[in-house]
Amino acid sequence: MNLLYPDAHGTAAPHVRNIDIAGPHGRLPLRIYRPRSDTLLPLVIYLHGGGFVGGSLDDADLPAHYIAATLPAVVVSVDYALAPAHPFPAAPEDAYAATLWAADNAATLGADAQRIAVAGDDAGGNLAASLALIARDRQDVHIAVQVLIGPMLDPSMTRTGDAARLQSDLRAEDCADCYRQYLPQLSQRLHPYAAPLESCRQAGLPAAYIATAGRDLLHCEAEKYAAALIAAGVHTQVERFAGITHATLLAHPPLLDGVVQFLRCRLGRAQAGHNDARHAV
Repeated sequence: MNLLYPDAHGTAAPHVRNIDIAGPHGRLPLRIYRPRSDTLLPLVIYLHGGGFVGGSLDDADLPAHYIAATLPAVVVSVDYALAPAHPFPAAPEDAYAATLWAADNAATLGADAQRIAVAGDDAGGNLAASLALIARDRQDVHIAVQVLIGPMLDPSMTRTGDAARLQSDLRAEDCADCYRQYLPQLSQRLHPYAAPLESCRQAGLPAAYIATAGRDLLHCEAEKYAAALIAAGVHTQVERFAGITHATLLAHPPLLDGVVQFLRCRLGRAQAGHNDARHAV
């Protein structure tokens, strides 16, 4: 299967362009993926990985291309500010600003502002979960779905798995170093927008797809967050891919297929509800 340009649905490769918008900390680069379509498409905000201290738009290119072409959807990939130069809350505020911009410009992008999803891997998974919390609390934009891929959710490092037993390619020491740079103040590690697992308010969050790798010490905390969402009544699907490492999860074809299937199911329902409301007016 060609992950970048799947042709199972006869969809051509999306048109890709880079733009800059005004962000909270100055220039905020975005990369927009749009397949050819005569109808409004779902809108997906994608946040790359890199442990809050690295990563770029290029690291998100494969999943962004795949989601855009296969769902299909308009995907807006965000080059958010990185620590240590820009510690918390710079990254989630950049993500939120990009989401507001995308929602405000949805019609120009050829997207439906009523069908917005947020997605991310690694640190981007944390930011996607944070973005879902922020959007629910501020109520400026409605997010219908959140997709968390191998997310970093627990700065306290008390819920990580045993790296040696799991044969994890990611070490606890590496995660701790990233968190020290992203959250230089210890009190920040309890803030729900930095540590979604510390939140006591999951009710009202968007439906979630949470994917983990069997050989990743982060899978324990991600699955605990999934359990918290389920307990709060949030529709949540959890998939652990056995034998897969943190580094290889994002390019794992069954993972990408699972993401698209979940988005198609949930955003399709959002579209139906949107249509019903419009017809009722």
